[in-house]
Amino acid sequence: MELKNMSKLSKLTKARYLSSIFSVLVMLSSIGIILVNGFNWGLDFTGGIVTEVKLDPKIKAEQISELLAKTSEQEVSVISAGEPGRWILRYAKVDNAGAQDIKTVLAPLTDNVQVLNSSIVGPQIGQELAEQGGLALLAAMLCILAYLSFRFEWRLASGALLALFHDVIFVLAFFSLTQMEFNLTILAAVLAILGYSLNDSIVIADRVREVLIAKPKAAIDEICSSAVQATFSRTMVTSGTTLFTVAALWIMGGAPLQGFSIAMFLGIMIGTISSVSVGTCLPEFLKVSAEHYKVEPLSETP
Repeated sequence: MELKNMSKLSKLTKARYLSSIFSVLVMLSSIGIILVNGFNWGLDFTGGIVTEVKLDPKIKAEQISELLAKTSEQEVSVISAGEPGRWILRYAKVDNAGAQDIKTVLAPLTDNVQVLNSSIVGPQIGQELAEQGGLALLAAMLCILAYLSFRFEWRLASGALLALFHDVIFVLAFFSLTQMEFNLTILAAVLAILGYSLNDSIVIADRVREVLIAKPKAAIDEICSSAVQATFSRTMVTSGTTLFTVAALWIMGGAPLQGFSIAMFLGIMIGTISSVSVGTCLPEFLKVSAEHYKVEPLSETP
């Protein structure tokens, strides 16, 4: 029985090493993709026009999106205002003109286009949103770094932090490669991925620490593999149920939630892989051992 378990751990160790090599290659490729392609910034960051219009109730969102897409270089958002025939349109400026040109754009659909209200999001406001979003991402990473430093010895903490960086870079690279619109909704998904990915890494790192203390003379590769094996079912159940939820949101949420759902779906999948691979292999590479968690006895007062 023990030999069979050792064989399983050996195979799991090889799988961890191979997946770690794959993860490093993916991370380097992702950085290259982002540097080469950049992002297709949405109206939240570049500025544009938000207009509320009232049309014939028979007109569908797809018809409006098709017409606006022909005159706008960016993705156009068409959201129902809760009343039949009433829509909220978010689009870039048409031919550098004003918001009232929306009547001309929608003229092929109907002669009766009522512009109820319109507002312009200037590039300066978009720049402020981009800076605030970047600061929010940086603040989240710093808080996570502080928590990991407090919770674990730096070798285990570095594995969880690298896995976190890997997951975020992968998701950002996907949006850079596909040139899908990057807006505040996607930024919110990235922040959510930070928290979710960290959860799996902490569970596995906690188990590694427990086994290190319980079996101080065991080989570190066996300890990491046994920690992954012990938490594997829990990780799969948690990730699987969350993926089902996000998939339902992707299918039923429609276009407004599509980017958020895709980002979360990719983040959960790659986060599960990186927690098992990068999160355990980096501490092993850095020679983490039971000595780093040895509790010093309290000195007796005379």
